[in-house]
Amino acid sequence: MWKQAIEDAIQKTRKNIESHPDLFPHITENNRYDWGDNNDWIEGFYTGMIWLSYQYTGDEFFKKAAEAQVRNFSERLANDVALNHHDIGFLYSLSSKAQWIIEKDEEARQLTLRAADHLMRRWRPNGQYIQAWGPEGDPENGGRIIIDCLMNLPLLYWAHEQTGDRKYLDTARIHAEKSRRYLVRGDDSSYHTFYFNQEDGTPIRGGTHQGFHDGSTWTRGQAWGIYGFALSYRYTKNPLFLETSKRLAVYFDKHLPEDQVAYWDFDAPIEPGTSRDSSASAIAAAGLLELIEHLDENDPDKAYFEEAARRWMKSLVENYSTMNLPEAEGLLLHGSYHVRGNRGPDDFMIWGDYYYLEALMRLEKGFKGYWYE
Repeated sequence: MWKQAIEDAIQKTRKNIESHPDLFPHITENNRYDWGDNNDWIEGFYTGMIWLSYQYTGDEFFKKAAEAQVRNFSERLANDVALNHHDIGFLYSLSSKAQWIIEKDEEARQLTLRAADHLMRRWRPNGQYIQAWGPEGDPENGGRIIIDCLMNLPLLYWAHEQTGDRKYLDTARIHAEKSRRYLVRGDDSSYHTFYFNQEDGTPIRGGTHQGFHDGSTWTRGQAWGIYGFALSYRYTKNPLFLETSKRLAVYFDKHLPEDQVAYWDFDAPIEPGTSRDSSASAIAAAGLLELIEHLDENDPDKAYFEEAARRWMKSLVENYSTMNLPEAEGLLLHGSYHVRGNRGPDDFMIWGDYYYLEALMRLEKGFKGYWYE
C-alpha cells in the first residue's frame, strides 16, 4: 500500500512541475491549487516534496527542479519577500537545508544559516519567546506565540550544530520550554496561541486564531505539537519534550472519529458538512513516526504508537488520497486551512501533501525527513 501511494504521489508531483514550471501552489477552492509566486508561508512544502521525489527515484528531473526552487528561495531571502513571520523554518528547512542534507552544497548551507539568522529576528528578549506574526511591538500580535512554531525551531537547532553558536540552541530551547508550559493544557490538549506581556513576559491568556474558540483544540495545532516536541527532544534530549509529545499523541488518537481522520477542531460540533482536516492527520502521523524513533523497544507505548500511525495512514491512503483521481494536483482530499475564516475549508493543502509523502517514505523506506541530519 505505501509503495503504491508513494509512486502515485511522485507521478503527480512530476506532472505539477511540468504543468506549472517555476510556480508554487497556493490554497484555493474546488480541489485545485492556484499556482503563483514564492510569497507565502507554504512554498517550502512543495520544494520538500520535490526533494522527497528525487531521493526516492534518483531522477535528475526532480533534482534540477528542486535546485531551481532553492535559487528562488535565495532571491526571496535576499529581497525579504513576505518574511515578517516565524515560518522561516517551514520555508528553508525543506528547501535549502534539504539540499544541504542531500548534496552537501555549501551555498545551500550558507543560505540556510542566513534563514536561521532571519528567524532569530523574531526573538523577543524581554518576553523570552519567538513572536509569531507582525512587527515588534504590534499591539495585537507583539506578545503572541503559536504552537506551529515548534516545527520552525529545528532550523535553529541545526544552525547551532553547524556553527557551535549557542544563541540558536538557547533561543529554540527556551521557546520550546515556554510552549510546553503554556500551550499544552493539563488534559493534554493544546492552545493554538498564547499571549504574554511584551514588556516582561508575564503570561496573559491562551487563545486561538484558526480554532473553533479560544479554549478548543485545533487539530492541526495538536499535530504540530506532536511532531514539534518530538524534534525538540531529538535535539536537546530533554525528557519532558518526549513526554509531552507522547501525551499530545494519545489525546489526538483518543479523540479521532471512527474513520481515524481528524475533523478541523476536536471541539467543533460534528454535523453534516463539518470540515475534516486530513492535513492534521498527515502531520500527526509523520510526527508519531518521529516520536517512535525515540522509544526503547521495551517501552510499552511503542507498539501502541506504531499501530496508531499505521491505522491513521491506512485511512488516509484508502479514504482520503487521490490515488484513483489521476488528474488531481493534490494528494489528499478534505484538508482545511482556516474554517472559521472560510478560507480553504475543504480542499487540497500543500503541507498535508508534504507530510503525507514524508510519512509514507518513513513507513516504506525508513526515511527521516529534512528536519535534522
